[in-house]
Amino acid sequence: MFRSALLALCLGAASAFVAPKAPVTRSGALSAFESELGVQKPLGFWDPLGMVENVDQDRFDRLRYVELKHGRIAMLAFLGHVTVSNGVTLPGYLSPSADLLFSDVKPGLAAFSQIPPVGTFQIILFIGWLEAVVMRDITGEGEFPGDFRNGYIDFGWDTFSEEKKLQKRAIELNNGRAAQMGILGLMMHEVVLKGEGSPYIFG
Repeated sequence: MFRSALLALCLGAASAFVAPKAPVTRSGALSAFESELGVQKPLGFWDPLGMVENVDQDRFDRLRYVELKHGRIAMLAFLGHVTVSNGVTLPGYLSPSADLLFSDVKPGLAAFSQIPPVGTFQIILFIGWLEAVVMRDITGEGEFPGDFRNGYIDFGWDTFSEEKKLQKRAIELNNGRAAQMGILGLMMHEVVLKGEGSPYIFG
């Protein structure tokens, strides 16, 4: 592991002396999204798979909505993983018939080996209900993709300036991106360690 880390460090240092490549010419449709929310340092506009190349605004908004949704789920997943790993669980039984307490369930992917199939089905059903009924712009009042206030929950949003709103949205977007990498890292550590150790570096 030390040798791999040393090699990566050397390669990273060597790349500083490589001549920069000529700038890539983008199509007009692609460059239309280079000023969108989320295009910021250090990556700037980053679309390695070309998913927004030659797409219209509706398609871009759909992709942005999906990115926000995955980010929100990842933030909840990461927070849940950390919380349960620290011994904070709901009281009582998750499944009385299986004599399974909430405190007995392991965090992360290992939980699916303990939860009864009916419990897993209930989780999937609940997520489907949230997706179809709750987490959507029902009233059509959304100001941007992912705005699910529906004229009900506000938390002072309407009192913010346009600049403040953009800042808040950028914070959520970046936190969601970081959380996606975070929960992916925890899941990969779980798979590599095969449940024999902590998925946390400092655990």
